[in-house]
Amino acid sequence: MIIGMVAGEPSGDTLGAHLIKALRAHLPHARFTGIGGPKMQAAGFETLFPMEKLAVLGIVEVLRHFPELLSIRRRLAAHFLHERPRVFVGIDSPDFNLDLEVKLKSAGIPTVHYVGPTIWAWRRGRIDKIRRAVSKVLVLFPFEPPLYERAAVPVAFVGHPLADVLANFPAAAIVREQLRLPATAKVVTLLPGSRVSELDKMADLFVATADKIAETVPEVLFLVPFVSRETRELFEQALYRAESRGRNVQVLFGHAHEAMAAADVVLVASGTASLEAALLKRPMVITYKAAPFTVFIGRTQTYLRYFGMPNILAGEFVVPEFLQEEATAENLAQAVTNLLFDATVRERLEGRFAGMLVELRQDTATKAAQEILPLVAGAAT
Repeated sequence: MIIGMVAGEPSGDTLGAHLIKALRAHLPHARFTGIGGPKMQAAGFETLFPMEKLAVLGIVEVLRHFPELLSIRRRLAAHFLHERPRVFVGIDSPDFNLDLEVKLKSAGIPTVHYVGPTIWAWRRGRIDKIRRAVSKVLVLFPFEPPLYERAAVPVAFVGHPLADVLANFPAAAIVREQLRLPATAKVVTLLPGSRVSELDKMADLFVATADKIAETVPEVLFLVPFVSRETRELFEQALYRAESRGRNVQVLFGHAHEAMAAADVVLVASGTASLEAALLKRPMVITYKAAPFTVFIGRTQTYLRYFGMPNILAGEFVVPEFLQEEATAENLAQAVTNLLFDATVRERLEGRFAGMLVELRQDTATKAAQEILPLVAGAAT
């Protein structure tokens, strides 16, 4: 028995690895094949192409690699049409996977798209293609199913895997002890982004903000975790460029969740990190700066009033957002300082975020497997 899968980036690789383990509990002799990264391969997955071939970002990069991406998709389609997997699971990466799913579904192979495309945010017109492409969509957020149901697309909410990971994370006091931080220190964690392109735009702003905060709160301690040498070096260069030396900054390699959990307030450059901070029940200020063309596309195509996922989930502004021209060191420093000295607001935010954690914690991999298994059984009859 063959189960086809394609993951195109590290987050999809993690989702795929957990899903393989959950499916293998019911299908011990299944063979999992397609495109996946090191975590999926460690779970017994056979990858036909390097996952890195799919992990291209930005319009220019995609155009440059477009012929190779088309070739890989054609060869994958031919492979799966010949091998006839019981089910195909496209994990996120909709620009690559949806076209592949259309071909496979039209040939009678059940298809699942795991992580619903963000039609709730922009490009809602994709829903017609999604209907043609999938036997079922598995979504991570509770507000998504009605959007698909209205378009007659089979859908299931399976929760968010980060909620499973972070639900039992140690409390702030324990994490501070692990990191050897003073129990009563005022701690602000800075998360300026995980990509070089983000650090290019955000590093100087975050350093300037830290300096502004330190002027008002000289005893404040800043934690800044990074997952790559390149991003850490960019931030350290921004520190050296700044003239002020009055701030206390600890740059960490890894330990991002620990740095968030230990914080009184998190300053975060949007993205998944804002959701992680919310699931760790940490008060935060969200900011972001993007290229002008990206901003133009976003402002003309988006349907949302909010940018950060905590606000999207809440359906209101529960934490401050400062985007583009509003993202100044003065604005950010004031917002962070306000939270540092307002215990009532921090406690209220922690309560809201605790509710989000409960809602999103669904044992995602197990629930996703339960949605996929009937399709596998149906394909066998």
